[in-house]
Amino acid sequence: MGLFGKRDKLQIITFQGYGTNTDFYARGRALEDEEIDLSQKGVFNLIWNTYKRFETDEVKNTQVTITLPDGQKIEGKTDGAGYYKIKCNLQDLRTLTNSEGWLAFEISFNDPTLKREILHQNRFPGEMLIPSSKARFGVISDIDDTILHTGVVSSLKWKVIFNTVFKTAERRKPLAGAAEFYQLLHQGKNGDEANPIFYVSHSPWNMYRYLELFLQQNVFPKGPILLRSFPIFGRKKPNEKPQKQKEILNILKTYPNLKIILIGDSGEYDADIYMEITELYPKQIIAIYLRSVAHKKRMQRVKGLFDNYTTVPVLLVESSEQAIAHAKQQGFIK
Repeated sequence: MGLFGKRDKLQIITFQGYGTNTDFYARGRALEDEEIDLSQKGVFNLIWNTYKRFETDEVKNTQVTITLPDGQKIEGKTDGAGYYKIKCNLQDLRTLTNSEGWLAFEISFNDPTLKREILHQNRFPGEMLIPSSKARFGVISDIDDTILHTGVVSSLKWKVIFNTVFKTAERRKPLAGAAEFYQLLHQGKNGDEANPIFYVSHSPWNMYRYLELFLQQNVFPKGPILLRSFPIFGRKKPNEKPQKQKEILNILKTYPNLKIILIGDSGEYDADIYMEITELYPKQIIAIYLRSVAHKKRMQRVKGLFDNYTTVPVLLVESSEQAIAHAKQQGFIK
């Protein structure tokens, strides 16, 4: 509900997903439009936009319809938090993709009981990635302090809060040379491999558009951005894996014949997660890159983890130039 009783228009936010030639998978969220302008500056506007990103009004338990380029229709429904996950088995989906492997579709509300105005004539574009047959490998990359300065290792996480609330996506700075490194990996040794890039983060889905704009503004290769839902108290099981780890494992299971490079940082638990995953999939993981962070004890711990480690090549990255040189040496890029 908008200010002074005005009813907000409805919208569907589509999250770029991934699938295969026979497996269609779409994910997103139906919400009331809060008219968030990610380019707005000024302290009040930035605080207000941050509030609106997290204080969402969901369109719950409502029917939606996906229309593919060839006219096929797929029905789905949002859950109690407005999210939808639509999976189905189809045939020859690759024939509907572009040269980079992206399949474009439209999603719309399909509920006659919705007596509300809907944005964009009730037509919302979405995309799903089916890795190109030319791809030699894929890249799964963390976002926080791997390509985007967030301050996750700062005391009491104050830098994370400051950067998220008081900086627009356009003002956020990537780590030097990161976009160039990812573009080279995407192009591969042959220059046209269209190697898929998957971005994973511990950030909630509320940050999706913010992170998507950041990647676009800084010319990173387009790829699915995989975030997490806010945890529900009492729902987490003992020894349950982090959502980021679950997403990585799902990518590996979805593409068992695709070699994977893992990229993260040395600040949190990427090293532990990546080592555990590599021991499970030693033939599929071909390299690990970990960005060094300005935290002596954590760097010492990570270095200790990989002392005498020989399962796959591991590089603690001090600069993008160092990572590019290593990738050339390994034959990943030209």
